[in-house]
Amino acid sequence: MRIEKPNRVTRTCTHRYVAPPSKAFPLMCPVLEADWIEDWDPVVVLTESGVAELDCVFVTAAKPSDSIWYITQYEPGTHFVEMIKITPNVTACKLRIQMREAEGGSEAAVTYSHTSLGPAGDKFVAEFTEEYYREFMQEWEDQVNHYLSTGKALPATDG
Repeated sequence: MRIEKPNRVTRTCTHRYVAPPSKAFPLMCPVLEADWIEDWDPVVVLTESGVAELDCVFVTAAKPSDSIWYITQYEPGTHFVEMIKITPNVTACKLRIQMREAEGGSEAAVTYSHTSLGPAGDKFVAEFTEEYYREFMQEWEDQVNHYLSTGKALPATDG
C-alpha cells in the first residue's frame, strides 16, 4: 500500500447571472447544459427524472479515457450541487456550485478541486492555474448569461 500526500489544486470564483437562482440553477445539469453549451454532448446520462438529481451519473468524452461524473449532493431548494468527476489515471475532481439571490439576478460560487491520479494528472494540476481558471470560468459565465438573455447557446469560438 502506498500512502502519499495528494497533488491537488482548488480554485473558486463567483459568477454573476442575469436571472434569479430559480432560472439559473436548473442549468447546472448534464442534460440542460446542452441548451447553453454549443458542443456539450455527454456520452450517456443515467437519471430517473431526465435531468440533474441526487445519484445522477453521466459520462463525458475525454482523453485518455472518458470521464465519469456522479452527483453526490443535489439541493434545488438551497441551489446547491456537488459532483465528483473521475478521469481514470488523470484526476479525481470535486465540483461544488452554491447559488444565491443577488441584485439583478444571482451569484454562484463555483469551486473545482482536482486531485492528480498519476503523471497525466500531475501535468493537469500544474496547468490548472489561476489564470486558466479565470478564463474558463469567464467563458462559462458568458455562456450561461447569453442563454438566460437570449434562450440560445453562445456560438463556440475558435481559439
